[in-house]
Amino acid sequence: MKIAFLTSGGNAPCLNSSIGRLLHSFGELNKNVHAIGYLNGFSGLLKGKSIKLPTQEVKPFYRIGGSLIGNSRVKLTNIEDCIKKKLITEGQVPLKVAANQLIKDEIDILFTIGGDDTNTTARDLKNYINSKNVNITVIGIPKTIDNDIFPIKRSLGAYTAAYEGAKFFDNIVSENFMGERHLIVHEIMGRNSGWLTAYTACEYLKNRITFDDYNSLNSFFDSSRFDIHGLYVPERAVDIKNEIKRLSKVLDKVGCLNLFICEGAFLRNIKEDARKKGNIIEKDAFGHEKLDSVNAAKWFSSLISKELDFDRILIQKSGYFARSSSPNTEDLNYIFKLCDFAFKNALESNSGVVGEDERTGDLSCIDFNDIKGDKGLDITSDWFLDIIESIEK
Repeated sequence: MKIAFLTSGGNAPCLNSSIGRLLHSFGELNKNVHAIGYLNGFSGLLKGKSIKLPTQEVKPFYRIGGSLIGNSRVKLTNIEDCIKKKLITEGQVPLKVAANQLIKDEIDILFTIGGDDTNTTARDLKNYINSKNVNITVIGIPKTIDNDIFPIKRSLGAYTAAYEGAKFFDNIVSENFMGERHLIVHEIMGRNSGWLTAYTACEYLKNRITFDDYNSLNSFFDSSRFDIHGLYVPERAVDIKNEIKRLSKVLDKVGCLNLFICEGAFLRNIKEDARKKGNIIEKDAFGHEKLDSVNAAKWFSSLISKELDFDRILIQKSGYFARSSSPNTEDLNYIFKLCDFAFKNALESNSGVVGEDERTGDLSCIDFNDIKGDKGLDITSDWFLDIIESIEK
């Protein structure tokens, strides 16, 4: 038996650990199992670049963040982009090249670890393989710190990323005591889903510094400087004029502002501004706006600084710090649970994406064709409403 792995999209605190757990399971089953990893995701598959992976002594995989075999953002049905990236030549079909490489490498089982784009690309590859009557099992492992894959209840690594983002801000927030009228903007990753932003805020507020139990400190220092004063996600519309009025009152009272902003927040406003200025926001291979060009935190801080007087504006992005972490214990246990289920389905030749299906509540091997992206944050959920109430009280 020969198995292969590829990781695709951005980093998340689950990539190496998912590979490690599956390698361990196959190694326990049969010491003669051969395993390879395609380097840098689908680009490595197209180029035929891979490395052998061990099925023994895999514990280091659990302690290392990121992906040791590398990632990329490649859409196999976007022929023009594949040519532009020099992954194929004119006249080649990426799906055919990828399928032929799997056949050449004599792969029996392919594990694709990634988000909705990765798994829809895996779907296209699996459908192409089926059309050629080739028997290769393809299993998708749901990875995204945005937690935005439908119908997956929970994506691997998302909870660790939220915890790490909260830890990041727990340090940054102390900058507020360096002076007066500071604006600290914490920009958090998330394209069309504000889940990570909201859950990072939730994790931060659980352990927020407060002087309420220390009367001597409470009489000298205002712990509201550690509060979150604004939270902005794509799913929740904001009346910007009224919001600036609210923030002005908070700034005058507290002496600073701490804002949590999702990368994809205010996208409609930002696109409209760009259109008026004659600017074009670039898109990636999957047709998404490149968020580095959007820069929601910079846009909003520039907007409110025209109305409010700040002595200092500090924009900090926790994304790379949070997503490159190794998984925490709770997430690692969940990774093991999902990967053990993936292992079981692989042995039974069931292709699909493994995960808890929100529609049934069951751990399932979900048909690739059911997978969709941009599952938004439920802004009617109690935990989210509690956060908004605590911020805007």
